[in-house]
Amino acid sequence: MSNETHYEIHTDIAFGDLELIDIGGMVDACEKPWFNQSLCTVNQSVVRIGVIEGEFHWHAHQEEDEFFYVLEGRLLIATRTEGREETVTLEPRQGFLVPRGVVHRTRAPERTVMLMVEQDSVVPTGDPGIESEKACDRDTESDS
Repeated sequence: MSNETHYEIHTDIAFGDLELIDIGGMVDACEKPWFNQSLCTVNQSVVRIGVIEGEFHWHAHQEEDEFFYVLEGRLLIATRTEGREETVTLEPRQGFLVPRGVVHRTRAPERTVMLMVEQDSVVPTGDPGIESEKACDRDTESDS
């Protein structure tokens, strides 16, 4: 998997109330290696579709939890807490919640389709000003 994945992230809300959301059609039409589109809002949360292959950078959301649900493919979610790194692998029809403040990254070794649910205030690439990668490096160095 390449570390130089180009992310295409659309935070505009694609669908309103009482509109049919054709996820299958969106997925079939997607030719990008990393595509993320906000579909709709539910109360103060946003539902996003991700069609991805490759890896995302380490990041955190200090105020928002993030839920992932795999529709197709395989998603690896690595987390770093208290100097320890763990990875969970999600197969189709499995989900995982990353709590607010937890440094994490997603990786898809093959084309993967997932839904994400998070508070509508979330910045998908991580909170500005948080040096997640440096924090992760310091955690790893302190374990040595």
